[in-house]
Formats: sequence, structure tokens, C-alpha cells
Amino acid sequence: MTILSNSLEAMLTQLPSAQHAAVSDRFLQQAPALLERLQRLYGRTENFAPWFTSLMASVATVAARRPDELQQLDQQRLQDTAWFSSQDMLGYCAYVDKFAGDLNGVIDKIAHLDEMGVRYLHLLPFLRARSGENDGGFAVSSFDEIEPRFGSMADLRTLAAHLRQSKISLCSDFILNHVADDHPWALAAKSGDTRYRDYFYSYPDRRMPDQYEQSLGQIFPQAAPGNFSYVEALQRWVWTSFYPYQWDLNYTNPAVFSEMALALLHLANQGIEVFRLDSTAFLWKREGSNCMNQAEAHWILQALRGIVEIVAPGVLLKAEAIVPTAQLPAYLGTEPETNPETASSNDHLALKECHIAYHSTLMAAAWAALAEQNTSLLKSVMQGTPALPTQTSWLTYVRCHDDIGWNVLRPEAGVHAQQRLAKVSQFFSGEHASYARGASFQAADPEVVHGSVGMSSALCGVSSAVSDAQSKVAQDRMLLLYGLAFTFGGLPVIYMGDELAQGNDESYRKDVAKINDSRWLQRPDFDLKAYESRHQANSQSGQLFAALCKMLACRRASPQLAATQARRLLSSPHSQLLIFARGDLSESQALYFIGNFSEHAVTLDLRILSLDTSSEQPWFDILSNEIYQPKSMHFAVIPAYSQLWLRPATQGNPS
Repeated sequence: MTILSNSLEAMLTQLPSAQHAAVSDRFLQQAPALLERLQRLYGRTENFAPWFTSLMASVATVAARRPDELQQLDQQRLQDTAWFSSQDMLGYCAYVDKFAGDLNGVIDKIAHLDEMGVRYLHLLPFLRARSGENDGGFAVSSFDEIEPRFGSMADLRTLAAHLRQSKISLCSDFILNHVADDHPWALAAKSGDTRYRDYFYSYPDRRMPDQYEQSLGQIFPQAAPGNFSYVEALQRWVWTSFYPYQWDLNYTNPAVFSEMALALLHLANQGIEVFRLDSTAFLWKREGSNCMNQAEAHWILQALRGIVEIVAPGVLLKAEAIVPTAQLPAYLGTEPETNPETASSNDHLALKECHIAYHSTLMAAAWAALAEQNTSLLKSVMQGTPALPTQTSWLTYVRCHDDIGWNVLRPEAGVHAQQRLAKVSQFFSGEHASYARGASFQAADPEVVHGSVGMSSALCGVSSAVSDAQSKVAQDRMLLLYGLAFTFGGLPVIYMGDELAQGNDESYRKDVAKINDSRWLQRPDFDLKAYESRHQANSQSGQLFAALCKMLACRRASPQLAATQARRLLSSPHSQLLIFARGDLSESQALYFIGNFSEHAVTLDLRILSLDTSSEQPWFDILSNEIYQPKSMHFAVIPAYSQLWLRPATQGNPS
């Protein structure tokens, strides 16, 4: 018997007969590509065939335990594979404790999420984390337990069920690259268990670490310089890309892949529908490289995708890869080659990877456009963004728990990238008479530009405004950024508190465990007072909330804004403006976004939107309900930091 037939037989012995047909069909669909990827990674290791068969048997054991309601959800989503790509999709991201106290408290916040139309909730790390310093929960001590102060695994299942009832998918971080130094695997390694020592990269002296360091960057050069930490219990140097208490996993060891795949599947059975795969770019190490974006990292993700498709096809994988634009699309996979003249023997295998990827360069370029009052970087990023592979989506966002990393824009920033990006970074730190009230994120190397941190409202100038007029302009900047995220084409996510114009949290400066990590500036407790005034037109939170909800209603009513719809960037004589079309790009069907990223109004000739420059097509702005009539007015004045969402309109009948 072949390895695949052996594996299928081993799987069926673990499954109830009712699941045989469905799981067998999915296995036969995924197995050729899955086996090929794992052979690339581990085919030269001893006993590969029995390892693969054993892995598939373990996978089937988890499949057998998948609750009936989740199996039903899987079947629904197999029938509607684009369910997460519609214009109805909206995400929200929050810390459990800061948003609601604990998992049960999140249930009470579902009404708030429903009011905005949220269909995807990303709760930042809630698995049991290392005691003491733990990188905001990203140093995981157990994949099988909830952080005690947040609740229990039963509480997680209850929350997931409530969210499903409200048609909200729960997203969890799944930290692929590392575990905490008090994780059972690390503790076993410290105790002398060589099997578990091989779950990590460790070296008896500095020879190999020094070799690697020659080409490696540093993530936290001030708080945690270098990429290796000496562990006294091991008497060895351990690879620690992030903090000394976060040990990088050794994916050259097939046991590590097996353990992580099964841990993810177990969590999927608790009701998690989306996994944010943290630090995906770092999964494979290669001497002489920066150990990012290696081909093997993609094979790992592709194999993981194949296993998820077999057991839980209703689950989504989301890549957190903060890399330059050109390197982003690979995390979504590629379409199979269909041209027989150019296809290789394996090109018929689908190269599916993650369903969703953060469009980090779009986010950074949008902020840079505000700082420079120029959209050239933003346009370059958009031009470098290819069409999405089928059944995938970008994740578009304005802020998150992490810093804005400017270095991902170096390819677009040109020959003077260092000076240009440094100036942008300084702007958001409040230098040069800037309205922004952010801060720099650590960087020791003078050749590396500091990242920027701060809540959206602070970076946009809400907290520095001294008049109602300045506050209005600052809010317009925020809305402009969210308008881009809502219209670009993807799954847009609101960061907790942004909907209320919530400001920075300076209290971290008094906490010795947080003082060296300025990202805590953008991690405030949810402002209940601002929330209670969200419907008051005379309050800052009320004004922003109303405007944001108006934009979201317009998005939901515009099928052109689904992630699957086409996008075309338009040229303009005005460097301050960003103009692009979405949907059916024929003039009669498209929706046009026009955004002014400057402090000055711009007069735009609307005839540039038409293929026929003599066109007298009337335009309707769905945000303001204003009609632009070319017969009497070819021009539209685009106020400072404003946006138009234009669609063709019949004169006198904008609806």
C-alpha cells in the first residue's frame, strides 16, 4: 500500500462511520499537496512514512471530537467559500481584560459589536501566558489552558457559541514561532530531556549564534538586544528572536510541526474560527539570510492549511507577516499553473496558504501619506498589490496592538528611504511642530528607522486639538484612514477604542514591567464613559462613532467593496489625492474613492473619472448624499482630509 492509502486507513480507524465519507473526501483532495509539502520539509528524516501516517491518525482523532455544530458550520462554509470576502465583513480587535475584564464579560459586549456590524472578533492572546513579563500574552505557557484571570476553556466555548449566534467569528492568536520558557516543552528541555531540547535551537557556545547574527536583524534592540540568550539550566545559547523568555521553535524537527498542528486543531474544536498566525515570516532559519520569508516557512503554512482543510474547513488562517509589499502575496498562496508549456510536474497542486494576510504596507503608507501630505508612497504600494488569489482576502486596518513599522516601505520610499521614513517617524512622535502625539518604538541601529506607537486619535491630532475646529479636522484624518481601510478591498478591522476616538494610555510609564515597551501606549482600558456618550452629537466620541457607523452602512450597501471585486488606481495631477475605482470597472457600475490627504482643499475635475472626457455623467457621493452635476459643475472641491465615495447617478434620482 502507498503512504496515502496507509494514512487514510489509519485515519478511518479513528473516525466514527458517520464522518468517513466527508473526511475521506477532504483527505483525498488535500493529501497530494500536503504530502508533497511535508516531504520537502521532512522527507529526508528517518521514518518519514510512519511519521506521516501517525500524524494523519492523530489528526483524525481530533476530527472525531469536533462538535456537531462546528461540523455543520464547516459544511456551510464549504458551500460558501467567499463568506469572509463580502462587503458585510467587519472585524474588531481587543484585549480581553481591557475590553471586558474576562471571557464572560465579552458576552456583554456583543451588543456593541452588533451595533457596528462586526462579524469577526479578534481577541488578543488569552491562552495561559508566562507569569511575570510575557510580551502582552504572546509568551504562551500552554496551548491547552486559558489565562486563569480570563476564565476557563469552558468559558471560551460558551463565548464562542454566543458569538456564533450573533454571526460573529472568533479569532485567536496562535503563536507559531515560539513558546514561553516555562512552557512544558521548555521545562522538559531544561530538565535534561534531549527529545524536547531538540524542539528548540540551542548551541553549546557562541560560534553558530555569532555566525547567524551577522545577517540577522533585531526585533527589540533596546529591551532585548540580539537573537540568542544564554540559559543557565541548559548551559547553552537558545535562539530567542523576540524576548529571552520566548524560545524559537525548531521546525526542522517534524515533531514540532505535529505538536503545533494538533494544538491548533484542538483549539478549533473549542469554537475558534480564525487563527492569527503570529510571526509567520520567522519560522525557518537559514545561515547567511535574515531568516525571514524563507521558502520552508511557506511550506509549513501550506501544510498547516492542508491539515485544517481536512479537519475544520470552516476555519480561516490569517498570516501576520510584517514584510515589504512584494513579499506579502506569497502568504496567501498562488493560483496553480494551468499552462502545460510552462507548468512543472507539481504545478497542478494548489498552493493554498493563508486565507487572509495583514496588508501592513498599505497601513503604513496611509499614515505616511498624512505625514507627507502626499500619496506617492500609498500609490506605489497599491500598484504593487496584485489581484487576490481565489478564496483569500487582505486584512485592512489603521492601528493594532503593535507599532507602525516604517521599514516595510523602504522599497517604495526610494534612494533616500532612510531620511524620508525617519522624517515620517519623527512626525508621529510629535516632532517638527506636528499635531501627532505618538512615540517612537525602540531601534538601536542608526540605519533603522524607529517604528511609531500611539492610538489612532492621538496620531491624528485629536488629543492635541485646542478648538472644536481642530478636533473636527483630527477626526476627519481618522475617518479618512478608516475610509481607505473600508474601501480598498479586504476585511477591515477596527482597533478597540478607535470607534470612540479613545486616546493614549500613559500609565504604562509607571509600570516597571512595561516601561521599556512603548507599545503599551496604545493599549488602554475600554473607555466606558466615552461608550455611554457614543450617541451624543455634542461629544467627541459621539461625533466619530456616528460618522464611522455611517461609513459602515454605506460599505454594507455597496457590493463593489467586496474583497473579490476588482480595483483600479487612477492617476491625478494632484499629489495630495488618492483616487481608485472598485467593482465592475465599467463607468456605469464602479464605486470611486477620492481621498484628500492634505490640509488644503483641492479642486478636482471629475471628468478624469470617465473614460470619455466629454462625459456629463452625474455623480452621487453616498457619504454626503451630494450630487455633482457635470452640466453645471465639472469640478468638485475636496476639502482638507475629506473623502468622497462616488457612484454614477441618474440626474434627480441618486438612489
